[in-house]
Amino acid sequence: MESAEAYFDRKFEELKLLNSCLADPLSIDRPDSVADVIRNKFELTAALRAAHEIQDWNATETAWSGSARPTSGPFRFQYDYQRADLSVEGPSFYALDERLIRQSIYTASGMAAIASLLFAFCNSIGSAEVIALKGSYGETLELIDGYARQLQLVVGSIDDFCIKGDYRRILLLDSCIGSRDFHDTVNCIKPLFDLIIFDTTCFTSSSGRIEQVVRWSRRWGIPLILVRSHNKLDSLGAEYGRLGSVTFMRNEFATDGFSESCFEELINETSNAIRLLGNAALPAHFPPYVGTLSYHRLTRRRAASILCNGRFASRYFAAALQGLASQLQSVHGLYVTLGRTSRRGGSAPSGRRHEPGAGRNRISHSSCRKLRIRFCGNGVVSRLDGRSL
Repeated sequence: MESAEAYFDRKFEELKLLNSCLADPLSIDRPDSVADVIRNKFELTAALRAAHEIQDWNATETAWSGSARPTSGPFRFQYDYQRADLSVEGPSFYALDERLIRQSIYTASGMAAIASLLFAFCNSIGSAEVIALKGSYGETLELIDGYARQLQLVVGSIDDFCIKGDYRRILLLDSCIGSRDFHDTVNCIKPLFDLIIFDTTCFTSSSGRIEQVVRWSRRWGIPLILVRSHNKLDSLGAEYGRLGSVTFMRNEFATDGFSESCFEELINETSNAIRLLGNAALPAHFPPYVGTLSYHRLTRRRAASILCNGRFASRYFAAALQGLASQLQSVHGLYVTLGRTSRRGGSAPSGRRHEPGAGRNRISHSSCRKLRIRFCGNGVVSRLDGRSL
């Protein structure tokens, strides 16, 4: 694992990157505790947001000033009343060939992105079967089950869907599913899907697995849409602001159930859904330090540390909870102990319709009292008894 000294050195580099975005940088010292890291990072984040408000004071919600040209670091924005037509110029959050990206639409959060897309589906393509794999984000399944009734949700493994159904079939591929399920999916010999929605939230934007899914969809000529929350891994843990996106990938092919005109209509309907639901992104929520070489390097190092700490925590919990009917599941880049399901991992039995509420965390209170874990920054900090892990 990463040593404490290496951890504080890395965090100091992150703090210096945030500080460099200020016109009048603050005086910061190398932190020597996790509390210092958190306090300094949130203080710098607040200063950056305040500087943005002072600089772009005339870029209001009502866009009363026609001369307003709000910015946030490398990002440039243009919009009219209530940001319904928000236009964003700046670097992509994905480390992909820009020629593969057809259009990115930014939203106020990751759930705003997936909700707007699903509502657009219901208004444009009507009925469809949504295939979700075991371990998919429980709130996404709950959203489909409760508010997108035209979409029939089925949860199972990839082997359960080798026969083409009667409906349009959409694969909901979530980055938080198990590695084996992910591997089996992207190595499926003949994927029988009309469209793929890939929630990339738990993968860094430069992850090879994102590129793998892009290549897989293009190889089989299946249209692909990426959805993401950018607050988890794309803001260096600064919680800079609530930001999500829907990215439509280019595809020269069209499936039998999803033509080029359907794809174009879906883009337009998604924009309309974002406007009508009030889900448009705020310019102030775009981290100004995105896009630099230093940012990409530190983000990769942070993600590597999260993975390393998560694997260590997984082994630790497996030993500490030996004999209990529990499993370990990754949740937004962290690992938690589970009873039956997790908040980002609930699923119904193979091939059956998801049941509302199946994504709730059911670990017992006694187990929580027995081993209470505190997460700070990138890793596990302490147990209930105060000992370091």
